[in-house]
Amino acid sequence: MINSPIFDITVLETIQINLLNLLNACQDFDNARIINSPRAVGDTVQEVLAEKMITCFPDGIIKNFNDRFARRAMADVAFMDLQDNYFVIDIKTHNRNTDFNMPNLTSVERLSRFYEDDKNFFVILLAEYNVVDSKIVFDMVRLIPIEHLKWDCLTIGALGWGQLQIANASIVNVNREQLRKEWMLQLCDVMDIFYPKEIGKIERRIHYFSKVREFWQNK
Repeated sequence: MINSPIFDITVLETIQINLLNLLNACQDFDNARIINSPRAVGDTVQEVLAEKMITCFPDGIIKNFNDRFARRAMADVAFMDLQDNYFVIDIKTHNRNTDFNMPNLTSVERLSRFYEDDKNFFVILLAEYNVVDSKIVFDMVRLIPIEHLKWDCLTIGALGWGQLQIANASIVNVNREQLRKEWMLQLCDVMDIFYPKEIGKIERRIHYFSKVREFWQNK
């Protein structure tokens, strides 16, 4: 459980409903030019939330709201609660009309360093939508701390130290009772399996290019 009023179940549900209503009230999503572009939809959602997300929280519950981050930063927006917990929000969108997508979340190394401080939280804001009569309609918005995502819907991509990904955005399983320590130990177990597999891939690639070198030396 997260010791913050933001994740009190009643408060959280109110915030999520407010976020959903905010997105559905935005006329930018009536623009036919962005409907078939997930990137354009994602950029527009991020712009709307950067400008107005703070209005979706009950008065006096958050402070130091910040929406100015570089594109490759962990955060799209960030803020603190009144207990000085720091929430970094990664905004993701999912078109339910599509069969499959695998959104990147963050580097396993970056997250492990960030989570050394118990007051830091990496939170996914997942906005799910359908295209109905040539209009984008949002039907769910969820705020999910990464440690509440179950490992059966996560995977690791081979980028840098390893990139946490949602394996399929159509299947996002959440356990809001899951503790950070438990989740991080599971991450370590996952990486214990992932890295030896990557070593095996690299060894095969080294062997392949030794054959390429031999071919060209003998040509």
